[in-house]
Amino acid sequence: MPSKALAAARYAVRGIGFMLAERNVQVLSAFTVAAVAAGAWFSISALEWCALIGAATAVWVAEGLNTALERLTDLASPDFHPLAGKAKDIAAGAVLLAVIGAVSTALVVFGPRLL
Repeated sequence: MPSKALAAARYAVRGIGFMLAERNVQVLSAFTVAAVAAGAWFSISALEWCALIGAATAVWVAEGLNTALERLTDLASPDFHPLAGKAKDIAAGAVLLAVIGAVSTALVVFGPRLL
C-alpha cells in the first residue's frame, strides 16, 4: 500500500508540474507571490493569512480543474462541439468566480491598509 501512495504522490507532483507550464498558472503564480509578499509587508494577522491562503487555494484548485477539463475535452472532442464549448466555458466561469472571491478577500484584508 505505501508504494501505491508514493506513486499517487508522484503523479500529483507531475500534474502540478504540468500546471506550472501553463501561461495562466504562471500569471497566477505571480499574483500569489505578490499576495504573500503583501501579507508579509503588512504583517497581517493569522486569521487574515487563513483568508488569503483559502482564497488563493480556491483559485489554484479551480484553475487546475479547468485546465484538466480543457485537456480532456480536447481529447474527447477534437472538433468543435457546442457541448464541449459549454463545458469549457463553465469551467472557465468557475475560475472567474474563484478569482472574484480572491480579489474580494484581498480588498478586505489590504484595503484598509492602503487607504
